[in-house]
Amino acid sequence: MEDISLDEWEIKLQAKIKELHSCQKQQEVKSCLQCPKIYNCELRDSYVHAVYSSMNKGAGGGFEF
Repeated sequence: MEDISLDEWEIKLQAKIKELHSCQKQQEVKSCLQCPKIYNCELRDSYVHAVYSSMNKGAGGGFEF
């Protein structure tokens, strides 16, 4: 297996994924969409932000595909 070097944005994303999975387990749901707190969830908002930041490496701006 290859050693994969993660940058700071990917490290932050991995941390948020762990937090999100822990919360889902605690709430006994498999997806945030099944959680009644989804519309006011700071953890999910911070996860979405971490995903966006990992994609653009913190540069801001729009998505370019």
